Amino acid sequence: MALKFFSRGSMKGEKAGAKNRLAANLTLSSAFRITLRLFQFVMGIVVIGLYATDLDRARKAGVYYDSKWMYATIVGAIASLASLIMMLPLIRAWFFFGVDAILFILYLTAFGIFGKMFIKEDPEGNKDIVRMKRAVWCLLTNMILWLITACYGAVIFWKSRKASTSLTGRGQEHP
Repeated sequence: MALKFFSRGSMKGEKAGAKNRLAANLTLSSAFRITLRLFQFVMGIVVIGLYATDLDRARKAGVYYDSKWMYATIVGAIASLASLIMMLPLIRAWFFFGVDAILFILYLTAFGIFGKMFIKEDPEGNKDIVRMKRAVWCLLTNMILWLITACYGAVIFWKSRKASTSLTGRGQEHP
């Protein structure tokens, strides 16, 4: 009987395995965060695809790259990379809410640039203008997603600074 107890690994001081740690860290809020990060990643790839099309067309024609399209493509690439890194479940991504805020500002700038150019534009059957009008709304979606994660991260960061650690024993652990 005693040997069976030891084989289950249920000793009080025993450390949890990687599978148990992952299950313990995967709460409702972390699942929501991972879902938002997945949407940010996908929308970043969409922005890259929409704006890099014109950059590729300019490369093939041998003309200069427009800096506005280059800016939108680079912002999409940085955002996709950042969302991939912050999507990892064992990373406390709320600690990097400043990165979320910076990406929100970058997308806000891109939305301002392309929104002024294309929102009121009448496509008149031009498929490229229709594509750019849709790309503007993708920028707006990205901007909102990064604002949500920046605000969420700031709130969690602020709460974690006020919370006591398990070492002091005066409060609950932060999420």
